[in-house]
Amino acid sequence: MENSIRVRFAPSPTGLLHVGNARTALFNFFFACKKGGTFILRLEDTDMERSSAEAEEAILNDLKWLGIDWDEGPGQPGERGPYRQSERLETYRRYAGELLKKGEAYRCYCTPEELEEKKKRSLARGIPPKYDGRCRNLSAEEERSFSAAGRPASLRFKVEARTVEFQDLVKGKVSFDGQGIGDFIILRSDGVASYNFAVVVDDALMEITQVIRGEDHLANTPRQLLLYKTLGFLPPQFAHLPLIVGPDRAPLSKRHGTTAVAHFREEGYLAEALVNYLALLGWSSEDAEEIFSLEKLIGKFSLGRVSRSSAIFNYEKLKWINRTHMKGLSGEKRLELAWPFLKKKGINVNNVDGSWLNTALETVGKEVDNLNQLADHLTVFFEDGWKMDPEAQDLLQKEEGRRVLKGLIDELGKVEEITPENYKLIIFSLAKRAGLSGRGLYMPLRAALTGKMRGPELEKVFVLLGKEKTLKRIEAALAQAE
Repeated sequence: MENSIRVRFAPSPTGLLHVGNARTALFNFFFACKKGGTFILRLEDTDMERSSAEAEEAILNDLKWLGIDWDEGPGQPGERGPYRQSERLETYRRYAGELLKKGEAYRCYCTPEELEEKKKRSLARGIPPKYDGRCRNLSAEEERSFSAAGRPASLRFKVEARTVEFQDLVKGKVSFDGQGIGDFIILRSDGVASYNFAVVVDDALMEITQVIRGEDHLANTPRQLLLYKTLGFLPPQFAHLPLIVGPDRAPLSKRHGTTAVAHFREEGYLAEALVNYLALLGWSSEDAEEIFSLEKLIGKFSLGRVSRSSAIFNYEKLKWINRTHMKGLSGEKRLELAWPFLKKKGINVNNVDGSWLNTALETVGKEVDNLNQLADHLTVFFEDGWKMDPEAQDLLQKEEGRRVLKGLIDELGKVEEITPENYKLIIFSLAKRAGLSGRGLYMPLRAALTGKMRGPELEKVFVLLGKEKTLKRIEAALAQAE
């Protein structure tokens, strides 16, 4: 039954949430919601040195910001918890002990230095490194000797399989040579379970039905399938998602640009837009549509539409998708989202008329990629945000430019205020007075009022600034141009 479907997202709280991991979380979330199943959040925090409460909190906040709600996990207890691996250590040790008793695992006394030396020798000979079985058949006397000498022991799983095959929901039939795997560690000498062992025990006990994860985990699958079989657990179905790469087709990293969800958030990208874009990295809808809400993505998603090829992260396309979503914001929502960015830029809007501010945001919103740029562009309407760019100042050094500005002062003396209705009359009269039109007329006005050579629609600038501020800026521009 579809409502028995259980999937999980299991990040390690060792840093910020990478967009690749965020996409994995989203695909699991889409799949669970579409099928009426259960979405579980599990934290793989057994790396005691690198895991932190701060990183955990950041990951949870980013997932919530993206609109991802988990049915079971931290803050949402279920019957199959706990949901932090650090709280499940005794469970791993119990299952590892059972394998040891059955002769399916053995103690390994090789030191890290010895193992590293063996690895180097294999690589020097051009052979893929794997454990050579040195401790697999130790005698009882040898074990006692090592133990008496205080040598710590890890537990290794005995690999007997010649071939490991499975049907991947994305990649199709996948086959591995079991002889190339080698006996692998399931419990380290400090008593902490290895990744492959812990994840199998967790997924089995949490009754995970589908493991949807990145292609970088594909090589782990044969080891995990061997453990499922030996432990007597029913394995889940696997779906390995294509890697997200940069334009150079190398795995997406900081050298390509922003890669953490938190940083995109800080740059002013909308959660809906980032979700929309990440969904398109390795998946496509049947009708080639590209702009989606979260609800629509859930309705359209299927693993059958996931590509086997790597997905290139295109920052320009993300900007386009974000601009598209920003255009769909209501005035109230746009103001709510823009508020913290305005505050960060030092723009005090506490005593500003809400209707005026919404009009200003709508005016500059057509030119920006994100909320951070929205705040940057809005500064032009505030006194502290006006300053002359060198290019604009050079333009106003010319006699024609100063003539336009002086003429505008005279024209504004004829009106009480600038309105959308009288703007065209003001400009028409100014054109006749200055004997100029087109760029010769408009560019000096833009340069003086905004301090820049390009920007929002000039009529909106006039109306939003009003007569008093417009005159003040014209006079300041003329003073700088002298």
